[in-house]
Amino acid sequence: MYSKEEIVKSVPQKGFFGHPKGLFTLFFTEFWERFSYYGMRAILIFYMYYELHEGGLGLDRVTANSIMAIYGSLVYMSGVIGGWLADRVWGTRKAVFYGGILIMLGHIILSFPGALTSLFISMFFIVMGTGLLKPNVSAVVGDMYAPNDNRRDAGFSIFVMGINMGAFIAPLIVGAVSKKLNFHYGFAIAAIGMLLGLIMFWMTAKKNLGLAGSVPTNPMDKEDKKKAIRNFAIGIVVIIALGAVAYATDNLTVAAFSLLITTLGIALPTAFFIIMYRSPKTTEDEKSRLLAYIPLFVAAVMFWAIQEQGATILATYADTRTNLLVGNFEIPAAWFQSLNPLFVIVLAPLFALLWVKWGDRGPSTPMKFVFSLFFAGLSFFVMVIPSVLSGGETLISPWWLVLSFFLVVVGEMLLSPVGLSATTKLAPAAFAAQTMSLWFLASAAAQAINAQLVRVYEVVSDATYFGMIGGASIVLGLVLLICTPLISKAMRGVK
Repeated sequence: MYSKEEIVKSVPQKGFFGHPKGLFTLFFTEFWERFSYYGMRAILIFYMYYELHEGGLGLDRVTANSIMAIYGSLVYMSGVIGGWLADRVWGTRKAVFYGGILIMLGHIILSFPGALTSLFISMFFIVMGTGLLKPNVSAVVGDMYAPNDNRRDAGFSIFVMGINMGAFIAPLIVGAVSKKLNFHYGFAIAAIGMLLGLIMFWMTAKKNLGLAGSVPTNPMDKEDKKKAIRNFAIGIVVIIALGAVAYATDNLTVAAFSLLITTLGIALPTAFFIIMYRSPKTTEDEKSRLLAYIPLFVAAVMFWAIQEQGATILATYADTRTNLLVGNFEIPAAWFQSLNPLFVIVLAPLFALLWVKWGDRGPSTPMKFVFSLFFAGLSFFVMVIPSVLSGGETLISPWWLVLSFFLVVVGEMLLSPVGLSATTKLAPAAFAAQTMSLWFLASAAAQAINAQLVRVYEVVSDATYFGMIGGASIVLGLVLLICTPLISKAMRGVK
């Protein structure tokens, strides 16, 4: 174990725009990881439901959208496992590298023609790899700065810019290649992107990162290892047994599995809240703050349920209901997946300046959540207009989708960074790390719920679907608005 001071001293503190050299390593590692992930995700839904003669798997759209939602939920759930392995076994640096290898293997499998089994195997690798890499690479960024270093926030801002740059560029390149050639070439480019990230990390980590992330923060002793191995073995046996029972009873289906993931998506955060609230380590003030956090968490689930449909329902809408012809050029439907990171890159600095300028005069945390739900709801409401005007028969203008993506990103600026900050402030001291995991479980729960919502999309009109989901967000925002004084009071002095 090394002290925080020893770790910071081991990292070269200058060399990347006035920041530690290690930020260069982590910036480009995450840039290429997000390039590979978002490049793959931009075309995955189309690969699943396009017909076999079009190079796809020929699944029906309900199943394809449901698999995408399950996949997204599992990616966020796996972060809990990845964080545990980093803290107890490998350290964050090894977890990042091993995660990158698994992600690359998943993309390599997708780059070769295969059936549904190959898709599920690749998803397993990518889910586990992302769970290892995504939460832990951010932790290494924090390790490079002293607690009182005023460069910390700026460093994370630069790091987040790398994430969004990779996410912006990937759909443009992968989408164009998959349209001109085939899906497997697109997945191969995603694999190459992750390979470049691994090479960058391997070549510069030792020199630039010093001791940051080199050892686990809470290593296991012999008794812990025995217990972990025993629990792991029991878990494997239980999973195999459940799978055998499901197979024997003809319940080993996407629909049954999606219902299981939806149940887990709701049950896991519920269990987290109960355990933390009932713990003797949680003080009375902390219990009050935890109760204040629950409506914020519910609001986050509602928001992410809409935001994450950009890669499922809106992606499908872009492909099947939108006029993609500009003159003689046909816009690849995957390009719409670049809109979210593009708007984040543009709006994030503006909102950061706005909060600094307003200071204490700005809206409270609950009010920011209220506005985020309003914008999320509006992002779906605007899709009602072209759906009604077209009568469900003629193709709509792509500008409606651009407006929808823009509105939901405005909501994201009001909720995502604010939610991270609120989580750190409202978390019980004894459960600080677990509460941060809980925040990411909001996205897991949202996509787990989406696994059921996407089934509704195929049985109702576009206008009904968008109006129903958008209306639910706005109604929840109004409820949160009414409860804001109570929530603020329960936060016990936390602003």
